[in-house]
Amino acid sequence: MHIVLLEPEIPQNAGNIARTCAVTNSTLHLIRPLGFSVDDRYLKRAGLDYWKLLDIRYYDDFQDFRKKNADAKLWMATTKARQVYTDADFAPDDYIVFGKESAGIPEEILMEYAETSIRIPMLEAARSLNLSNSVAIVIYEALRQQGFPGMLREGQLHRHTW
Repeated sequence: MHIVLLEPEIPQNAGNIARTCAVTNSTLHLIRPLGFSVDDRYLKRAGLDYWKLLDIRYYDDFQDFRKKNADAKLWMATTKARQVYTDADFAPDDYIVFGKESAGIPEEILMEYAETSIRIPMLEAARSLNLSNSVAIVIYEALRQQGFPGMLREGQLHRHTW
């Protein structure tokens, strides 16, 4: 799976998302401009020691991303979508795109992806969820649909046995 962050602004969110990508074996795609330096201490701290497990790719802008991933199936995660993320039929090589924290994905881009725009249900009075929470919710649904490929499904106790 692929997680795409379009112009992310908050380093702690990006760090948490990087960690989620590392533990789910998902590639992280960051589209500039970024609201932080990739050397930011908050970014590194949020990702902890998972950076070595992460496949991360950078792009100058959305056009650069599309050019380098021309055949990718894109799911646009947005509060503006008509369908719920659980209605999507995710495939192993799909890309799930999330917009920047302050504005989401521009409507001009969303118009091109009306059929693959998805939302997380929430109360009407609420504006949105935290970006890193949204990524976790959607990626785990995508992986659940695929049977959590290559992931541990059973934990082990440290001092005892089950």
